[in-house]
Amino acid sequence: MYYQNKIWIGDAEGEKICILPKMANRHGFIAGATGTGKTITLKVLAESFSDAGVPVFLADIKGDLSGMCHPGTDSEDIQNRIRAFGLDACGFRYQSYPSVFWDIYGKMGIPLRTTVSEMGPVLLSRLMELNTTQSDILTVLFKIADDQNLLLIDTKDLKAMLQYMGENSGELSMEYGNISKQSISAIIRHVVALEAQGGEQFFAEPALNIRDWFACDSEGKGKINILDCRELIHNSTLYSAFLLWMMSELFETLPEIGDPEKPRMVFFFDEAHLLFQDISKALQDKIEQVVKLIRSKGVGIYFITQNPKDIPDGVLGQLGNKIQHALRAYTPSDEKAVKAAADSFRSNPAFSTREVLTQLGTGEALVSVLDEKGVPGIVQKCRILPPQSLMGPISDQEKRQEILMDNLYLRYQEMVDRDSAYEFLKRKGEEDAAEEERLRVEEEKAKQAQKEAEAAAKQAQREAERKAKEEAREAERRQKAISSGVKSVASSAAGTIGRELGNNLGKQVGGSFGKKLGGNLGASLGRSILGTLFKLK
Repeated sequence: MYYQNKIWIGDAEGEKICILPKMANRHGFIAGATGTGKTITLKVLAESFSDAGVPVFLADIKGDLSGMCHPGTDSEDIQNRIRAFGLDACGFRYQSYPSVFWDIYGKMGIPLRTTVSEMGPVLLSRLMELNTTQSDILTVLFKIADDQNLLLIDTKDLKAMLQYMGENSGELSMEYGNISKQSISAIIRHVVALEAQGGEQFFAEPALNIRDWFACDSEGKGKINILDCRELIHNSTLYSAFLLWMMSELFETLPEIGDPEKPRMVFFFDEAHLLFQDISKALQDKIEQVVKLIRSKGVGIYFITQNPKDIPDGVLGQLGNKIQHALRAYTPSDEKAVKAAADSFRSNPAFSTREVLTQLGTGEALVSVLDEKGVPGIVQKCRILPPQSLMGPISDQEKRQEILMDNLYLRYQEMVDRDSAYEFLKRKGEEDAAEEERLRVEEEKAKQAQKEAEAAAKQAQREAERKAKEEAREAERRQKAISSGVKSVASSAAGTIGRELGNNLGKQVGGSFGKKLGGNLGASLGRSILGTLFKLK
């Protein structure tokens, strides 16, 4: 309850135990065994911050925080607490709180999304549980995308970039180092598994503008942003990666404001042990850095877990406001945990912190808060105040009505798939394929033209050879004709000359008979001599 400008948590022997708003950004935790009242304490703090005009974020693991949007209902137990705390005189009243419901899967809340680029390679590697080599390749992927001005928005972009790297590993390795195709294939399998776990809904646009959480209603109450984690908690890796992303986003987005009079916003992370489960040293150091430095940006972070030992010492040491519900000690390990939890408080001489810690009832807690100088106060045994809103959950139907009436639902309800790495690489692939097809067609045309030219040349050669043969045959025919004519004329001439000589000689020797005989012999002899000279037959 917000009372006298303080966050009133509970009473310790009539003394009001409060968190000073200007110390609320020094962080804190709410711890305790199951059923000891952590959820009620969480609601009381969230309501108080809202009344102080501070926006709040809650991770709703069990679905029982949705009742904050409805006024509380009266009961005998609540009336007894009101009387015990004297709440009537302090302005206690049942009331609703401005609540905004979110859901990564978009089923029981406004869709909550981010982009692959905003998540970054370190958190993505944790989310997909990659080994060191695969994480290095994922870092290279982001570098290549940055160098080529490619947007990484959704898992399609991630797979497209991985396929591009695999297809061009030889060329890219010369500039970015060895890129193993086996590692690429392994990362693609992890991306597919991530999609099956809801990654397609979470990595998309419109991405959450975290400034939308820094809002108050018309009455000045800080809005309470409630993330429905009933389904998300079954994927503990995605849940922890989301919380890590949220802290990093706040750290990188918000400007420094020092120590304000009240926080700019307060975050409550339930099941905080999942955040630090199987975490690398580098990532743990990153969380410690964010928790340490984000307070100067006016943000308070409160972890809810069963045992403070779930939180690393480097982070636990940054948590100034401590609310410890009962712990049970059934085993030697439990005894050590109880002792460690008790030793983390500034002791109170009025009681044994260790003994009281195991004897606290439901709704009771050991509380230590920071004073005005930031010094931890001595531990106090407190009874926690009752909440002013509905203690249980509302129905899913009532919740859907609250979601549909919220203006932010109109902004985030429809997923947008704008031009990014997947579309660019798809176009590039199509253009490259079209260029390859064009070159192939041109090559085929060139080959066909070459074949046709070669065929034409051969045809021309054959035609020339045919013509040459024809001309040779024609020349031979002419030569034969000429030879035949010459032979005929020469033979006739030789015969005539021989006959004339034979006639004259025969006439002188044998008269008329001799003339005839001599003429015939002379003609035959003349043709024979001429044929021998000209090789005529």
